Amino acid sequence: MTNHANAASSINNGKTDDPQTVLVTGATGTVGRQVVAELLRRGHTVRALTRDPARAAAAGLPAEVEIVRGDLTDPAGLGPALDGATGLHLITFGGDLFASLETGLEIAELAEKSGVRRATVLFGGGQTPLQQAVEASGLDWTVLMPVEFMANALEWAGTIRAEDTVREPFADRQSAMVHEADIGAVAAVALTEEGHGGHRYLLTGPEVLTVRDKTEALAAARGQAITLVELTEWEARERWIADGKPREVVDFLLGVFADTPPEGRTVVGTVEEITGRPARTFAQWAREHAAEFGGRGGA
Repeated sequence: MTNHANAASSINNGKTDDPQTVLVTGATGTVGRQVVAELLRRGHTVRALTRDPARAAAAGLPAEVEIVRGDLTDPAGLGPALDGATGLHLITFGGDLFASLETGLEIAELAEKSGVRRATVLFGGGQTPLQQAVEASGLDWTVLMPVEFMANALEWAGTIRAEDTVREPFADRQSAMVHEADIGAVAAVALTEEGHGGHRYLLTGPEVLTVRDKTEALAAARGQAITLVELTEWEARERWIADGKPREVVDFLLGVFADTPPEGRTVVGTVEEITGRPARTFAQWAREHAAEFGGRGGA
């Protein structure tokens, strides 16, 4: 895995203010929404690819977004969506959140034939067929490798609103979690500026936090205390299985939480190097989302 910062040193030289058209897949997802928002903020034209335009429209995408029909599992129909696009933001799964797309080669070939120059791929937790195909293509590709999303804390919103409580295992596990808007900002730069082709960017926030730290930040943001209850590994497993998570996902989560890889708990400066501003803190994220945790105003 490479991060890199050396590649980012030329971003100012490669910057262009020319409006471009970018096709965004997964545009209503946690990261996709932020890619859309940042591209629009920078003055570019955004198309959102969806299998269900009516549903995507109801999901609250900005009015400026052009919603186009298409399915990554059926690349033959993507031609109209790609026509005139210079950038393509890709996710690595299709209809099933846990199933990797197998159509990467066709997608990459069609993108090149359509005149797409740059592509970003949101890392799917391992080398996937789509990522491999894009990296082997003639596109200027950038792989975005974020660590834990700050938005994952929204999983706690229900119990915090109802019980002022967070129940999690491994309360002292460390995470350099990243704000999803920072992922979107890096994607927007890579999709519209020179100098980022052929790089894998590890993306973190500006600090390392434990579950205890995050709970305290949320309590401060909402203006009301939150109790942290530390679950045993067995209790966490049973809860997640009851919530419908596949057993292989549960095993993965417990393994990562019990022994977080160094890259997941080490701060790197990629966000600032690429975007020119510091990465957002979790305290900022918590203030932005305080209402979702029953906030009544706080620090």
